[in-house]
Amino acid sequence: MAVEYRCCETGFFIRLGIVALLVLFAGMMSGLTLGLMSMSLVELEVIIKSGTPSDSKHAAKILPVVRRQHLLLCTLLIGNAAAMETLPIFLDSLVPAWGAIIISVTLILLFGEILPQAVCTRYGLAIGAALAPVVQILVWICFPVAYPISKLLDLLLGKDHDPLFRRAELKTLVDFHGNEAGKGGELTRDETMIIAGALELTEKTARDAMTHISETFAIDINAKLDRDLMKLILEQGHSRVPVYYEQPINIIGLILVKNLLTIHPTDEVPVKNVTIRKIPRVSETMPLYDILNEFQKGHSHMAVVVRDYSDTAQSATENRTDVRDVRLDIHGERHPQEKILKSRAAIKKLKNVPSDGNSNKGLSKNKKWSKDFHPEVLHISDEPLPNFTKEGEAIGIITMEDVIEEIIKEEIYDETDNRDIR
Repeated sequence: MAVEYRCCETGFFIRLGIVALLVLFAGMMSGLTLGLMSMSLVELEVIIKSGTPSDSKHAAKILPVVRRQHLLLCTLLIGNAAAMETLPIFLDSLVPAWGAIIISVTLILLFGEILPQAVCTRYGLAIGAALAPVVQILVWICFPVAYPISKLLDLLLGKDHDPLFRRAELKTLVDFHGNEAGKGGELTRDETMIIAGALELTEKTARDAMTHISETFAIDINAKLDRDLMKLILEQGHSRVPVYYEQPINIIGLILVKNLLTIHPTDEVPVKNVTIRKIPRVSETMPLYDILNEFQKGHSHMAVVVRDYSDTAQSATENRTDVRDVRLDIHGERHPQEKILKSRAAIKKLKNVPSDGNSNKGLSKNKKWSKDFHPEVLHISDEPLPNFTKEGEAIGIITMEDVIEEIIKEEIYDETDNRDIR
């Protein structure tokens, strides 16, 4: 009788231990399902590259496990279902049927669902990394059943569905990470505004950032640099001043104010006798990113925004990537060498042609290429100057400062700007 009692007691504790193991196993499967499946591959790669040392190490262990997400999902669900279906079998031998139902539901709900998922929600990265070897073993055990189901899911739902933020969603995410949002973010107001400005820049065109031609300060090419004009130029405080011919919408070039330092107002030197640089002409529909790239080349930090006469959206799109440099010879026509250029590489090669710096000498009368010709300088003679009023009418001026202001989403003030300083 004593031996039989001890055997029954041993069997009871064995079944009780099996019940506890099944509950723990079901809880582990449930917690890992929430913890591992909530981590996308993109998120893990970000943590590996830029996370803390411990998080980066944990993510590196988890990434091979979650790379085949549907196979992992099927494995965890099969393991969870097997544990929950086996649990009542061992409980029936310990307690009555109604007790088995109550105990199994309570154990599964509390220790198999609520607690594991709550813990894995907060510490999923560390727990997932610690249990990664166990999960890999389970994947191989459940492979005959899980693999066909996972392939069916890949076929129906698609294999690659890594969630990436859209531009607007990324901008909102950056706003939430700002310290002013009150959500624990570390980004300052300036940082969030600069990131948001950079994201919005692709949607803005030259028309959005330009200074309208009616508000632009420009000088006539036939004007004289007398005391009044020089004073006016200095009062404006610009480093570059557009030059027009006959009317302000016909801007043909620009002058660098620093080049006027050697000119005495009493000499009343005509504007056309100073060095006038050519000014790029961009379409009003050209994206600001393309304009910024052109400014970075160093040929000019100011451009003329011309009206876009395209009637279709397709032609407007084609004009966005076309930066038209005003390259004129002394007769107001394109230089013969430039008429045959068909590519940006050829134009770049023309810009790099050596010059002896005597840009004001112009070209020879036979219009042949001369070493005195400088591609970036407008050569003036007594011939008629170009007229862009019929085609390529200027509607505004855009500068590097305008583009930067759109990025930082704030005005840039210098010492000459008229504003109240408090």
